[in-house]
Amino acid sequence: MQPVEIYTSPLCGFCHAAKRLLSAKNASFTEIDLSRQPDRRAEMLSRSGGARTVPQIFIGDTHVGGCDELHAMDRAGQLDALLKG
Repeated sequence: MQPVEIYTSPLCGFCHAAKRLLSAKNASFTEIDLSRQPDRRAEMLSRSGGARTVPQIFIGDTHVGGCDELHAMDRAGQLDALLKG
């Protein structure tokens, strides 16, 4: 499995939905809670090409985007292959 990193905030419903989907796929992920680690926001902005909203999801070297993009990849049948590498 590819490493998965997800930038989140605790009150974000889209963050919770993205984490539920990843958990349903049995994908372990590293969560970076920006409310607890605000200094990592600049890192997220740099890695995502300037995206300011959470969640921002990275699978391996691929920037997936947010929750909508993650679910779209799943509907298109692309998420499982990306997770496996």
